[in-house]
Amino acid sequence: MSTINLYYREFGQKGRPVLMLLHGLFGNSGNWLGVVKHLQDDYHLILLDLRNHGRSPHAEEMDYPAMATDLMALMSHLQIESASLLGHSMGGKTAMWLALNHPERVDQLVVADMAPVAYHNRFKRIFQGMFSLPLDELESRGAADTHLTQYVPERMVRQYLLQNLVKGEDGWQWRCNLPVLNREILVLAGYPSLGDLTYPGDVFFIYGERSDYVLPEYRSTIEKHFPHARLRMLNGAGHWLYAEQPEIFSRTVKAFLK
Repeated sequence: MSTINLYYREFGQKGRPVLMLLHGLFGNSGNWLGVVKHLQDDYHLILLDLRNHGRSPHAEEMDYPAMATDLMALMSHLQIESASLLGHSMGGKTAMWLALNHPERVDQLVVADMAPVAYHNRFKRIFQGMFSLPLDELESRGAADTHLTQYVPERMVRQYLLQNLVKGEDGWQWRCNLPVLNREILVLAGYPSLGDLTYPGDVFFIYGERSDYVLPEYRSTIEKHFPHARLRMLNGAGHWLYAEQPEIFSRTVKAFLK
């Protein structure tokens, strides 16, 4: 399995406990900037772009083992033997996969609004909207937002997606690898078979009250593979809980990690 060199940025002081932050599908390292100010005094933060996202290279292979291998390669490059991981959504699945398969590399694990289960594909309309955007004729980011409204009615989700829209010398383009993400969406929405794998360390599942990604029926699966898991619901929050309630989210995460 080939690895790629992930783009990353660092905050906080070296020498402090390392906390690596992994974004979700269509996201990038910039998604975490709202929580950085609440965490950087206590941790050496490493925010990364997963493959096919943000400023990291594009690749044809797109699954959780590949993303976890990229993460281990980055850790080795930075001479980090083990670190705590905080992953949201797809990033949470990547972090869980690494913890289950290489527990010695993960000190503590925080999973934001995700469970180690397969979900149905809820991204069809999003892909339709992004592919249908007339990049050659696009006049502005506002025009892109208007176009996406018919596919994605939630303004916050559109703003999240439009982080991927960049204007270069050749005009507008999507920065994420849209064709590969679309081709592999069933792999990303799903999850590899975990068998009897368990992670012996401390795990914190934090999820939004208004989200349906962590349902009561997933609890047995969570506890089977993460026997020391603790779960906490964030009142009033949805799937993007770290962006909706950055201060409360950060405070809750810090309390667990300490």
